[in-house]
Amino acid sequence: MPKIIIDGKEIECRDKVPVLQAALEAGWDIPHYCYHPGLSVVASCRLCLMEMKMPHPQTKEMGWAPKLFPSCQTPVRDGMEVRFASEKVAENQKECMEYFLLNHPLDCPVCDQAGECYLQDYSLEFGEATSRMVEPKNKNPKKDIGSKTLLYQDRCVMCSRCVRFCEEVAGTGELGIVNRGSRAEIDIFPGVPLENELQGNVVDICPVGSLLDKDFLMDQRVWFLKGADSICPGCSTGCAIRVDHNKGEVWRLKPRFNPGVNDWWICDEGRFGWKYAHDGDRLNKLTVRRGADAQHPDWSAFDEIVRLRFEKVVREKGDGSLACVLSPFMACEEAWLLATFVRSIDSDATLVLGPVPYEGEDKNFPVGATNGHPPKFTIMAEKCPNRRGIELILKSLGGKQAKFEDFVAAAGKNEYAGVWVSGGYPSKEWVPKDLASAAGKIAEAGVLIAHDLFPNKLTEAADVVVPACPWTERAGSFMNHQGKIQPFEAAVVPLEGCQRDGQYLFALSDETGLYNAARVRDKMAETIKEFAEVHVPPQPPAHQH
Repeated sequence: MPKIIIDGKEIECRDKVPVLQAALEAGWDIPHYCYHPGLSVVASCRLCLMEMKMPHPQTKEMGWAPKLFPSCQTPVRDGMEVRFASEKVAENQKECMEYFLLNHPLDCPVCDQAGECYLQDYSLEFGEATSRMVEPKNKNPKKDIGSKTLLYQDRCVMCSRCVRFCEEVAGTGELGIVNRGSRAEIDIFPGVPLENELQGNVVDICPVGSLLDKDFLMDQRVWFLKGADSICPGCSTGCAIRVDHNKGEVWRLKPRFNPGVNDWWICDEGRFGWKYAHDGDRLNKLTVRRGADAQHPDWSAFDEIVRLRFEKVVREKGDGSLACVLSPFMACEEAWLLATFVRSIDSDATLVLGPVPYEGEDKNFPVGATNGHPPKFTIMAEKCPNRRGIELILKSLGGKQAKFEDFVAAAGKNEYAGVWVSGGYPSKEWVPKDLASAAGKIAEAGVLIAHDLFPNKLTEAADVVVPACPWTERAGSFMNHQGKIQPFEAAVVPLEGCQRDGQYLFALSDETGLYNAARVRDKMAETIKEFAEVHVPPQPPAHQH
């Protein structure tokens, strides 16, 4: 690895990266707008200029060059020496910031980006407190450039990140720079609105308040939000995300850097597809039916209710009379706890992977790229986060197992007297017709436990209805299509009347205390080696954006 000297300090850095990236990774706060590690380098904002030692053209002695160099465009090389802590560099930063603020409106109090704005931060850190601008400012109208995004051109610093993203990552090229000089602005091509399936990322990478998300507009001040590290359940890619929440409510999702999985990006389907977590139709009561009477016992009685009913079925019907359907939306830890519990009562119980939803085909980005390079982002057709995790657990447990279609056919013939079906699907209508038909027969013959988010044909027939929590209220891990086991945290507390799935499944497994996903994974790793090591995305440099 090459070693370079920055401001008199020697650092070791990755080969071939720009000096700016090396400095950021080493902890330097270098102002930058146009540079993004996932996009091409244009060196247009000029904020990251540095001094560099160069050999004198005649004497060949090393000395500071008379001009400044863009650190984002200069690759590291072993032994090079640069500096940012100099009068020349500071003066350049002040002049650049003055230029960026010439036509900028003083609208921070009403700007959604306030608190996350690098124009605010850099103006304070690297700019001047006063402006010399006396001429009228250029004014541009607010632009509605798509169904989900607004463009406030007055605030734009012309970093061109959004343009490059649409060209290089999405491959759709809706955005461009029109006009020149002080009249240059970002705009869409006529009749081509910003509607690609990754378009929300342009809001994430905008360093100022120019591009704004309509879905989050004027909803919350960002300094009130708290973030929880999570994994998107929208498809089998397993994008690392941050769930921003306040007062028990989720407000937005943002991507986290996750190299080799989603890098810096997330699709709109995942970004905006979390609203079902706050749907008013969610189940919020533990329900136990005794004949026509429906009761809502306390959660402390749940363990005993389920055990007594399942044990009675096994006593009367014998081994092999129980079945358990594990949803691909369950966390690995939850699925393992539930399957282990069912097998502890009936060692010959049938374990089943629930239906795996698919939509169309995988979508690779950039769109239409045929140059042989791997895609920069993929939206998977498999619309669940944990099929492979459930399959791994089923493989490790062995014993009697069945495909979902075979299970439904057998259940319709009264081959099972006790069944636990886990749902948790975002769709309220996920229950297949043949399973809905079989549900009544299962309930008549024995015990049907429906574990789900929303009321449906299954919960209508069930003897015990267990309200599930969406992933925003749970902790655990998912295994993505690459085989990476990725942990996620609970962001908000469960809906009133609900309990985290892991907690009551932890209690069913005769464990005491509070459910802890990491502790359960350690126990799983004793028999399933894959859970001994999980994939945790690295933290990006503190001053990189």
